[in-house]
Amino acid sequence: MTEYPEPLLPSARSAPTVPYASYLRVYEPLAAFAEPERTHWAAYARRGTAPTAQDELRRSLAELVRVPLVGVPAHESADAFTAEVDGVLLVCPWRTRLRGWLALEELVEQFPLPVLDAALPPGARRRAAAEYERWRERNPDARPWIRTGVWQIPLRWFVLVADDEREYVQGERLRYRTPMVQARRRLARALRTLRAAEGYGMLAEGLVEVGSWLEEFHPRSMVELDYGGLVHALPADRLAADRSAADLAAGVEALRAGDAEGAAEAYGGLAERWRAVRERLFAN
Repeated sequence: MTEYPEPLLPSARSAPTVPYASYLRVYEPLAAFAEPERTHWAAYARRGTAPTAQDELRRSLAELVRVPLVGVPAHESADAFTAEVDGVLLVCPWRTRLRGWLALEELVEQFPLPVLDAALPPGARRRAAAEYERWRERNPDARPWIRTGVWQIPLRWFVLVADDEREYVQGERLRYRTPMVQARRRLARALRTLRAAEGYGMLAEGLVEVGSWLEEFHPRSMVELDYGGLVHALPADRLAADRSAADLAAGVEALRAGDAEGAAEAYGGLAERWRAVRERLFAN
């Protein structure tokens, strides 16, 4: 039986600010959860105290800032994001500890060893890796409901959404929300086009990986692409004009029509814009 610590209360508001990260989230209906988790989320939603994305960050960072360093939070989160669509409660569990383990694996692949050692000592990394291995043996089918992009939005995410699903509130959020069936349909259609073209193998491989992840969830789920902390990092006029989902869709449509030059222009421009954002990760 899964044990849940006390949920984060909305009053805990005094900690670090949002980093420059984006998020791809899946919200599942209660029917997708087995007991006792289904009852837990139903009661959680009835309390009406669901925390925000900033609350999630404060909680996870507070777990990490410990002595000695632990690498990932010591306990799994009992919190989630919730939404109601057409009268159906949808839940997106944080699973902060699992995501911490996965993020640590990515850091090892992306950063030089001296940088990693300065941020998180080798002993802490080894302990975290050993804990994760033991946990995976007990939970072989576990997967996160939330994926994170640091200083970027992976371009493959934009395939899942459409421009008319875009929601922008200046200074607060920029996000897309779409039904799971639409996200899967768009991904499958784009993948067929990309596989038939030359020069888009990496994007196609990324879509295969995202598609495999989406297949793990209930078909009545909702997919959310959230710019997250990037709304605080990029100029408001740029965000207001940003139509990345439409730009990627235009590139795929050009490929489908046999217009390789038009596709290269659309995709190349989009990739360059987001490359400039991503390079800020390594700015001094």
